[in-house]
Amino acid sequence: MTDAAGTDTRPAPQAGDQYVQSLARGLAVIRAFDADRPVMTLTEVASRTGLTRATARRFLHTLVELGYVRTDGKTFALTAKVLQLGYAYLSGLSLPQLAQPHLEELSLKLGESTSAAVLDGTDIAYIARVTSRRIMTVGITVGTRFPAYATSMGRVLLAYLPPADLKAYLASAEVRPLTPRALGSVDQLVAVLDRVRAQGWCLLNQELELGLMSVAAPVYDGAKVVAAVNVSLQAQSVEAKPDPQAYLASVAQEIVATAKLISADLTARG
Repeated sequence: MTDAAGTDTRPAPQAGDQYVQSLARGLAVIRAFDADRPVMTLTEVASRTGLTRATARRFLHTLVELGYVRTDGKTFALTAKVLQLGYAYLSGLSLPQLAQPHLEELSLKLGESTSAAVLDGTDIAYIARVTSRRIMTVGITVGTRFPAYATSMGRVLLAYLPPADLKAYLASAEVRPLTPRALGSVDQLVAVLDRVRAQGWCLLNQELELGLMSVAAPVYDGAKVVAAVNVSLQAQSVEAKPDPQAYLASVAQEIVATAKLISADLTARG
């Protein structure tokens, strides 16, 4: 928590036998930099951290010597080396653990359910889920499976398969319409996958279940798509919007942005 001047006003932890105050202050200096203040003067850092100028100067120049901060003599900024501080934490997290907080944030922002899934044979398997309300007749939990061709996340995952793997899938999958609005042939599916690949996301409109829409985007680990994330929507609510197409476009932007955040975490994890 900060005050109007941007100073961290959170109470300092009670110092005990195991508490190293200098380490705490050094971390406070690093945390003082953010998207709004990527570059600061000594005075600004001191103000943000509540440290004296002399103390802030010592910590800043120590961080410069260690390579975590750079300076032009007047201002200071973090270097990419600070990413190493979070690497050990990220490297120990699984894909569902990395995705969950991003899905929770998106669900809270949109007021809709969000999910992540991976491809498992000809199905998708849910690996993470945040539920805002139940909008399907079948409850979805981690481990729930659906035919990949009939879901937004499945179509994203299929669209980014290597050509040989996609050919094998199309040869083995039984593509049949699950609702009156659904596609019902391999040729139709191939055309949809081409569109998904071209635009970078997928909209599913009542093809898995009537009344249900969803928008999905790919999650990358480096150059490889390893999962997909989506937002589930009530078709009736979407159709009631003043401009349904504009709303769906905004949801697509949000899910693509969330997928990129998860992808960045996966790439950083290594």
